[in-house]
Amino acid sequence: MATLARLQARSSTVGNQYYFRNSVVDPFRKKENDAAVKIQSWFRGCQVRAYIRHLNRIVTIIQKWWRSFLGRKQYQLTVQIQRRWRGYRVRKYLFNYYYLKEYLKVVSETNDAIRKALEEFAEMKEREEKKANLEREEKKRDYQARKMHYLLSTKQIPGIYNSPFRKEPDPWELQLQKAKPLTHRRPKVKQKDSTSLTDWLACTSARSFPRSEILPPINRKQCQGPFRDITEVLEQRYRPLEPTLRVAEPIDELKLAREELRREEWLQNVNDNMFLPFSSYHKNEKYIPSMHLSSKYGPISYKEQFRSENPKKWICDKDFQTVLPSFELFSKYGKLYSKAGQIV
Repeated sequence: MATLARLQARSSTVGNQYYFRNSVVDPFRKKENDAAVKIQSWFRGCQVRAYIRHLNRIVTIIQKWWRSFLGRKQYQLTVQIQRRWRGYRVRKYLFNYYYLKEYLKVVSETNDAIRKALEEFAEMKEREEKKANLEREEKKRDYQARKMHYLLSTKQIPGIYNSPFRKEPDPWELQLQKAKPLTHRRPKVKQKDSTSLTDWLACTSARSFPRSEILPPINRKQCQGPFRDITEVLEQRYRPLEPTLRVAEPIDELKLAREELRREEWLQNVNDNMFLPFSSYHKNEKYIPSMHLSSKYGPISYKEQFRSENPKKWICDKDFQTVLPSFELFSKYGKLYSKAGQIV
């Protein structure tokens, strides 16, 4: 009872506190509600966008498979149409029996015509070649007959082809009677073109400058004014050269010729030392023998250049010792007999 009495006494105070506390908590409650709503809207937006992306990916896969199916179907249809058309074309034009038969018939007829034409052409060429050979032989016989025309028989002396012991004359006799004697033509002497310096300077050679006398006359009206005559201008233009004395012949020509001759002789010499056989230039010089004709023990004669033994010039009494053994075939030389009974 006492507790109830206390609560009733404090009821007004509790009501005031409850109202005050509710009035204080309302702004925070509204703020928290707005925050919760925002969080829920963001989460639901993310969830919806993820679902839309999932649907988009699934739709893309479905479209890809459907389009691939339509493409394969269209490709199979196109391939089938091509296969049918190509089969029809091959059967119609390429492997057609009647068409091939007609084609081979035309080819054989064309081949026969070409072969016939070639045979006719070969026969014509053969006839032309025979005709050319006959003409060549006829010309050769005619030339031979003209060349042997002096063997023709006369009224008093019969020729070698018209022997009195024969019943009929030789065919060469008739050929000699028809032919004319061969005459030798004199060779034409060609005049050499002069290309000397004097002819070139005088403008008389074909390679020199043209002269004014060769030019054709120009029949035209004289120009009015102080102009020179055309012939005078051409003479001055094609006037021959007048070389100076230095151009015609140099001053040191003799000196240059001697130097050129000395240079040629120097190129042909084996050594640079001049050989003077008829003077005493080499009188005081000591003779230097060659290396292969001299040795420590004196000069070697021509016969001693070969392997000859001279015991007087040996350094010691011992003979030379061979490093390698001698060949058995050479050691038996002059000591055996061959099958013919001669000494080997």
